[in-house]
Amino acid sequence: MARYFDVHPKDPQPRSIAQAVQILRDGGLLAYPTDSCFALGCTLGNRDGRDRIVRIRHLNDKHNFTLMCRDFAQLGQLVHVDNRIFRAIKAATPGPYTFILPATSEVPHRLLQPKKRTVGVRICDHPVARELLAELGEPIMTSTLLLPDQQEPLTDGWQVKEELDHQVDAVIDSGECGIEPTTVVDFSEGYAEVTRVGAGDPAPFEG
Repeated sequence: MARYFDVHPKDPQPRSIAQAVQILRDGGLLAYPTDSCFALGCTLGNRDGRDRIVRIRHLNDKHNFTLMCRDFAQLGQLVHVDNRIFRAIKAATPGPYTFILPATSEVPHRLLQPKKRTVGVRICDHPVARELLAELGEPIMTSTLLLPDQQEPLTDGWQVKEELDHQVDAVIDSGECGIEPTTVVDFSEGYAEVTRVGAGDPAPFEG
């Protein structure tokens, strides 16, 4: 049965954040709110957590996993990004965008898109996600909490707990979350290609 944390949406209680992060460190899988919608998350080295996300979402090997980063220092350790692309990303972050980029050797192979050797990265603007990342001290491997038989992500923490009570280890609820996943911008070929329009305005990366 999943632990349930009811936290303040703008000033999440440090004790709850610390307990949730300990679950991550102990190899757990977490459902948590972001600035776009609920997400599933585990540590980068958690092979079982990654496999559990694949099973919950019925993902195939074409899926780009996303690494949720606290800041650009973390992001820069995980992906190769030149100055031009860095400026474009920095202008839109933090925010509800995922950027696909060539991964560095810091990223475990099992998290890479196998053909392109790419991975998604993002910097979130949700207080709960920011506090989790600050307490953990490393990126969170994450994926939108969109179940295979549903058209939209789950929006309410209690709904998430009821649906996934025996498939995740903890749920953080900070009030109703959004229903739009991130806008995805693929920079893997050296230019911006919007591959999914979501919560972030795609205009800065089009044309």
